[in-house]
Amino acid sequence: MAFIKVFLTISQVFLSIALVAAVLLHSAKGEGLAGIGGQAHMFGSQKGVEAGLNRITTIIAVIWFLVAVGLALMGRTSGLV
Repeated sequence: MAFIKVFLTISQVFLSIALVAAVLLHSAKGEGLAGIGGQAHMFGSQKGVEAGLNRITTIIAVIWFLVAVGLALMGRTSGLV
């Protein structure tokens, strides 16, 4: 059980960093950080970039949430044992 808790905790850290990076890559009204080095036009159109970033951000956020719930449940049950 300790291995799973450590694994989930490390996963949570990496997922948090990835989620922050994914959100920062979104463009607001300008190109945002996605414009650094020309990545905003990498997929040919702005719509393609936004759609891809939206999908990636959503997937990372859902996984982050599931890991957070798993860690919360593990913390709750570890106090009872």
